[in-house]
Amino acid sequence: MNIVGKHIKRIREEKGISQEQLAEHLNVSRQAVSNWERGKTEPDIETLQKIATFFNVNIEVLIYGKEKESVMTYNVSETSKTVTKAGISFGTCLAVVISYVTWKSVGWAILHGMLGWAYVFYFLIKY
Repeated sequence: MNIVGKHIKRIREEKGISQEQLAEHLNVSRQAVSNWERGKTEPDIETLQKIATFFNVNIEVLIYGKEKESVMTYNVSETSKTVTKAGISFGTCLAVVISYVTWKSVGWAILHGMLGWAYVFYFLIKY
């Protein structure tokens, strides 16, 4: 039995649908559905999409048995957040130093530092 056929059969049985009902919906013969499930033949990609729609599942479930996880996207997202937070912190420190050097005033440096850190905390809470 091929893997796609095994998944079609498993989902069909879980949903309590007969081969005849599936075949009728797809406008194919019951023997075609039987051949898919026994691994004799495989449905084409358009038919796979119709089957996925009929079962209300993603086509990946028919091909892989479950939806593929987007682990890579999550890792990239977490890395970008960390880099952004570090950049904001560095920028805040740089603003304090530039304020002090430019105006020779601790008051302006403290004000810029407080505003910068307020933004950092806002960013940390929001994201």
